[in-house]
Amino acid sequence: MTSQYPEHAVPAIRQVMMPRDTNALGTIFGGVILSQIDLAAAIEAHKHHPSKIVTVSMDKVDFKAPVRVGDLVSFFTETHRIGRTSITVHVAVWAQRRFGGGEHAYVTEAEVTMVAVDDDFHPVPVGSVQRS
Repeated sequence: MTSQYPEHAVPAIRQVMMPRDTNALGTIFGGVILSQIDLAAAIEAHKHHPSKIVTVSMDKVDFKAPVRVGDLVSFFTETHRIGRTSITVHVAVWAQRRFGGGEHAYVTEAEVTMVAVDDDFHPVPVGSVQRS
């Protein structure tokens, strides 16, 4: 778990959560957060591979705090491993409470594995440029 808000790091994505993103309980739907984790991981992976990548796995995601409408959610990324065809990215998610004095709440984190692919979705070496 990420215990400290990474105040000096630059998030891959920052997004204010809106009412359209809520579930039946009035908090932000977990699927919205999972989608943004996937996008943040892709942004990080594209630093290492200039062409197509796909998500092949996302490890266990435990939500530790709810996200509310108006929260500013930050998705911090770090490349953990670069394999021959895959890139593993760690994504940490924090919410800044917009209506609660601006304190930060740790939401969740995930390890996301992306694979570089060609136009036919076959794995290719990371860093190779595929021509269409």
